[in-house]
Amino acid sequence: MNRSSMTPAAPLPDFAAEARGLSDDLIALRRDLHRNPEIGNDLPATQARVLAALDGLPLEITTGRSLTSITAVLRGARPGPTVLLRGDMDALPVDEETGLDFASTNGAMHACGHDLHTAGLVGAARLLCAHQDELAGSVIFMFQPGEEGPGGAGPMIDEGVLDAAGARADAAFGVHVLPGTAGVFAIRPATAMAGSNSLRVTFNGQGGHGSMPHNAIDPVPPLIEFCNALQVMITRRFDVFDPVVATITNLSAGEAINVIPPSASMGATVRTLSRETTDAFPDVVAPLAEAIAAGHGCTAEVCWERTYPPTINDPAQARFALDTLTEAFGSTRVVELDSPIMGSEDFSLVLNEVPGAFYFLQASPPEVDPETAEMNHSPRVLFDDGVLADQAASLAHLAFAHNARNARS
Repeated sequence: MNRSSMTPAAPLPDFAAEARGLSDDLIALRRDLHRNPEIGNDLPATQARVLAALDGLPLEITTGRSLTSITAVLRGARPGPTVLLRGDMDALPVDEETGLDFASTNGAMHACGHDLHTAGLVGAARLLCAHQDELAGSVIFMFQPGEEGPGGAGPMIDEGVLDAAGARADAAFGVHVLPGTAGVFAIRPATAMAGSNSLRVTFNGQGGHGSMPHNAIDPVPPLIEFCNALQVMITRRFDVFDPVVATITNLSAGEAINVIPPSASMGATVRTLSRETTDAFPDVVAPLAEAIAAGHGCTAEVCWERTYPPTINDPAQARFALDTLTEAFGSTRVVELDSPIMGSEDFSLVLNEVPGAFYFLQASPPEVDPETAEMNHSPRVLFDDGVLADQAASLAHLAFAHNARNARS
């Protein structure tokens, strides 16, 4: 059998059934992480807790040099490809308002479910380690800080996570929890999430007295005109089927009500769904700002920063994930998303290097109406950690099945 064979040598383990035996331990781990969140790329307590949870497993473990990441490699008994599984570990600077008995009280909160992602990846490691003798190839477990900022995937890639098993990973998979009917998986075989970018434009004029605007060059009118023109420009210059969402979230000018300020500025988050649109946007917006500024006798400074690129699933790997999850959990629990999610993810940086897929697991508690559930990043968002067993099983199933179906003879 060659590497491209799509027939596994033996039936796949029943990871879903095995994971149920880990459920209590994974829930306890998740709640411990939730109670003690850390933010950014420096997560020493979280790293220590995860290392303790992995202790005793047949893993080759390294920790990050520039951030508190963990890379763990499991080598199977049979030759085969390498697959990467990722879980992010960081929280948000949010004061929790859930009222849970394991709620955080330190001013940070796992408001995006990364505590579940971390616990679920630990569960996947335990499941796959139990089947090391049957496993083809290798599995890289990527425990990543900083997804919410300043970004942990990039530094981990720079430090070699994609090559941790000795050769570049052949595929990569990651999962993210969202509000919705608990236990339902969702995936999209194309762009899954938007790219995140920031736009800042400063209009420079000449300050003066508010009663004598003719003796000043007021930067506020071009700022207001630009903010309106920006939305019109987007509808005229970008395809509606490759949309751009620009949300102005910051306006700044003078503070004294009787003073014309020398400068005025705006800030916006700009979400894009393709590399082409991301590349084109600054080339379109800069001339617009400069022309409006010139019409008012001002100058404009445009700052465009790319935070994360769009998360684009490899079509073949996404289809494989859809079929594999359906086989494992049934067709009623796996859906194909019609449209991308406009949030962003730095797993996109992994998918820029390795073909793979990013999928979602709905996880609203039974007492929460999925239609009105608080969204990720809310101080009141709730996730049902009863999904952890299936979350861990889904990752293990994808890794094992991918390597089995692509194993060398």
